[in-house]
Amino acid sequence: MYRLLTLLLLLLPALAWSAADGDDEDPLVFEDVPLKEMIQHPDWFKESFLDLPEDLDEAIQNGKKGIIVYFGQKRCPYCRQLMEINFKQPDIVKYTRDNFDVIAIDIWSPEEVTTPDGQTMSQRDYALKMGTNFTPSLIFYDKDGRIALRLRGYYPPYQFRAALEYVAGGHYKREPFNVYLARGDSTLRFEAEDMVEEDFFLPPPHYLDRSHFPGERPLAVFFEQGNCHACDILHTGPLRQPAIINLFKKFDSVQLNIYSDEPVVTPDGRKTTAREWAKDLGIFYAPTLVFFDENGKEIIRVDSVVHFFRLRNVLNYVLNKGYLSHPSFQLWRTEERNR
Repeated sequence: MYRLLTLLLLLLPALAWSAADGDDEDPLVFEDVPLKEMIQHPDWFKESFLDLPEDLDEAIQNGKKGIIVYFGQKRCPYCRQLMEINFKQPDIVKYTRDNFDVIAIDIWSPEEVTTPDGQTMSQRDYALKMGTNFTPSLIFYDKDGRIALRLRGYYPPYQFRAALEYVAGGHYKREPFNVYLARGDSTLRFEAEDMVEEDFFLPPPHYLDRSHFPGERPLAVFFEQGNCHACDILHTGPLRQPAIINLFKKFDSVQLNIYSDEPVVTPDGRKTTAREWAKDLGIFYAPTLVFFDENGKEIIRVDSVVHFFRLRNVLNYVLNKGYLSHPSFQLWRTEERNR
């Protein structure tokens, strides 16, 4: 009974989150089934001939800091959140338009694009080359055509604003995004006992070494933090579904606080702490789920908002070893869906 009340109470911060951010709805709460109607991009997205070097030159000539290449799908619910939540915030729209031109790429389109480094290929091949496992994916290119930041998946307005400022302010030249974001969130530090635990989590000590002897099952590492609204949504949503719980029972799963000094032996045999490992992995979003194979090699990570269908697909991708034949999660998912 106490456990149930605790989980119900975790839903209450959604109202506070929404009010604090000035939104009418919680950006983290939505159904992730494919959309019936196709997404419409904002009319201020650049009408591009998909010659990205030319687009970049034009952006710089107009006093902007670079371009953002948006990789999306026409019926992607996560892409809709970006369009309907983030790109409906007046301050986000103004800051984006003041500092960047945004060019849209359809990850399945056969039409050609010239990439910032001068290569010509289909939009589909460009998306595969850039490892856009989850849509929406955004790649920020600076004035020299270098990648300043990648975002894979949907991030709510707070993290998205920070990403814009991180690139536009030139912070990417001095520090990784996870360090920049943590500094801006420096007042929020909570202990591990404030996190929501699951019955399938393995207890400490966390000796995850697979470099000498393979594990019997794949490994899922949950990087979280206390008082984390997005973490609460994960635990009260997808992780309450029997189908998801049953899939996680086929993994070795551990939960780590990204700000904890709890000792950990990583899958490749290094002795470190949860905090340092999260930093080494470049983790900036909580919750982030990182999946490793039986030999300790990272397969895929989910470091953005995730709901039932996307999480279930990722779990099946790992359990069915789809990564052995399809390094691209999107290609594997499409072929599975068409069978």
